[in-house]
Amino acid sequence: MEIGQLSQALDEIFDGAVVHHGYTDYMRDYEVIVYVTADPRTGQPPAHLRYLFTHCVVAEVRTALSPDTWRRSLDGRLTDPEVGPDLDGFVWAVRWQPLYPGATVVPESERARSWADKVGIPFHEVRFELNAHAIALVFNDLEVTEVGEGYAPFTVAKDD
Repeated sequence: MEIGQLSQALDEIFDGAVVHHGYTDYMRDYEVIVYVTADPRTGQPPAHLRYLFTHCVVAEVRTALSPDTWRRSLDGRLTDPEVGPDLDGFVWAVRWQPLYPGATVVPESERARSWADKVGIPFHEVRFELNAHAIALVFNDLEVTEVGEGYAPFTVAKDD
């Protein structure tokens, strides 16, 4: 994928809601599920988009919350959608994060270049800034698909 295409794909989810991120169940690719909406006048229905970062060699996730916010957010009840909103602290129970200020391509990333030299395929680096997490990914390509509401990223093996 060209840098311009990658930047455009990231611009399309600006200010969306990240509802899931993590490695796929086969642990090679990293996915970010974003709920996007448009002005109702456009006629565009809301959608859940799966951004699949293939051959992901680096996935760094760190908190974007201050130590003070963390201190106030340790109560397990903040993960409960019924109780959490009534407490003081970061309400984990909302189960989504705004993609703001957004996702950006790291131009001329040294990490991407180093991986490309070692593996022999192109790599890119992107950074996501969310209200609770900051994510950095180094990967080869991006696939964008629409997934249904309630998309479950992990397959659970059934006992026979």
